[in-house]
Amino acid sequence: MSSPAPGTLAPSARRLRALARAELTLLGRNRGVVFTALVVPLALPFSVRPALDQMDLRKQGISIGAAMLTAAIGFSLLFAVYTSLVNAYVARREELVLKRLRTGELSDPEILTGTALPAMTLGLAQALLLCAGCALLLDAGAPKAPYLTLLGLVAGLVLSAALAALTASFTRTVESGQVTALPLVFVSMIGSGIMFPTEVMPEKLASVCELLPLSPAIRLVRAGWTGQLSVSETLGTLATALAWTLVAVFAVRRWFRWEPRR
Repeated sequence: MSSPAPGTLAPSARRLRALARAELTLLGRNRGVVFTALVVPLALPFSVRPALDQMDLRKQGISIGAAMLTAAIGFSLLFAVYTSLVNAYVARREELVLKRLRTGELSDPEILTGTALPAMTLGLAQALLLCAGCALLLDAGAPKAPYLTLLGLVAGLVLSAALAALTASFTRTVESGQVTALPLVFVSMIGSGIMFPTEVMPEKLASVCELLPLSPAIRLVRAGWTGQLSVSETLGTLATALAWTLVAVFAVRRWFRWEPRR
C-alpha cells in the first residue's frame, strides 16, 4: 500500500498546529483549569505517602519512589489531561466553537485531536518532569525497562483524551463536567493502581482491577521502573489498552455531540 503523499499531510499538520495553538491560548486563560492541571498532580501524590509507608511494598519488589512516581503520573493523566479535556470539549461545544470548526476544512478527527493536543502535551511534559524529579528526589532510581514506561505514557495519554471526549458527549454544561468526570476519576484512583499498587490487592480483586480503562497504562509505567512484567504480560496489558482505546474511539464516533445540549 502506498504511503500518503507529503502534500496531503502538510495541510492537515498546519491545521492541527493552528487549532492546537488557539486551544492553548484558551487553556491559559482559564486559571481554574490551569491550577487543577498543574498543581493537583504534583500535590496529591504526597497525600498517599502515609498509606504507602504502611504497606510492605518491598515484598512486591516496588520502592516507595516508584509507587509515588506512578501515583504522580496517574494523577497527571486524570487531572492534566482527562478532566481538563472534558471541560474543554464541553465549553467549545456550548460556545458553538466546534460547530463553526466543522464548517471549515477541518475533519472531525482533526477537530478533536487539535483540541486535545495542548492538554496531552502538558500531560507528557509533566510526566517526564515527574520521572526525572522522582528519580532524583525520591530515590526511585533509573527505570529498568524505560520503553514500558514510554508505552504506558502513550497509551494513557491517548485513552485519557478519548475518554474525555466520550464523557463530554454526556455532559450538558462545564459545571456538570466536574460531576460526570468523577466516576472515572475515583475508580481509576482506587482500582487502577494510582493511589496504591494493584500488587498489594487480593489476587481476584487485582485481576478485575487490571481490566479498568487506565490500569494498563499505570501498570506499564510502574513496570518500566520495576522491570517485573514478562513478555506475555506486556502483550496482554497492551492488548487491554488497545481494546479500551478502540471502544472509546468507536463510542466517540457514535455518540459525540457537536451541537449544544440545551
